[in-house]
Amino acid sequence: MNSTRPETWIILGATSSMARAFARKVAEAGATVILAGRDIDDMKRTAADCRARGADAAEVMKCDARRPETFAPLIARADRAPGTLNAAVFIGAMPAQTEIDTDPALLRSVVTDNFTGPAEFLQRLAPLLEERGAGTIVGVGSVAGDRGRIGNYVYGAAKAGFATHLSGLRNRLGRSGAHVLTVKPGFVDTAMTWGIEGMFLVASPEKIADDILKAVRRRRNILYTPFFWRYIMAIIRAIPEPIFKKLSV
Repeated sequence: MNSTRPETWIILGATSSMARAFARKVAEAGATVILAGRDIDDMKRTAADCRARGADAAEVMKCDARRPETFAPLIARADRAPGTLNAAVFIGAMPAQTEIDTDPALLRSVVTDNFTGPAEFLQRLAPLLEERGAGTIVGVGSVAGDRGRIGNYVYGAAKAGFATHLSGLRNRLGRSGAHVLTVKPGFVDTAMTWGIEGMFLVASPEKIADDILKAVRRRRNILYTPFFWRYIMAIIRAIPEPIFKKLSV
């Protein structure tokens, strides 16, 4: 983070464990924090914690990926934000693949929460970063987007779409001086992963937040976190399709 200019971080999906950990970290660095999500009471508690940790200011705003009309007030607030404008998108939902198989209509909400909703918000935000010629967007995807797997292929497809959108946005904003970081976490100890069988190498939200901030400072393009997931996913991507389709990974 830039210590010579004031920074503002808009944090979408601010009620997730990773988002709360990230908000605490940027608050400790003295940033202005704008928490955006659906649960106002939850975010108010996080905002109070951020102020106690040293945030220059911390406020909450309603934002719902399934209701694009909630984006406009947040974009207007972003336009008034002091200093360097940044955004971190933690919005996501991961119902069990078996639930989607039973009720295919659920696919629409999974794609909206994990891809089209966040992508539409970032399309609206991008011109503000271009005008300022600075700032960072952090888009949190998933290693699940690297290859379609039988256990979560709808969720993975949505995250793959979001990653491709972030790649194009990085190409666009990089020409003006802004930057886009794509984050691909492995298993994280959050509400989305509680009770899922076969979990291993589970990371804490605080570990993920630390890794994200290091990657922001270094202007990394893609971050696998924890780092070993880069190698795990390289192996999974390298498995030939005739073999892969017989595996339960």
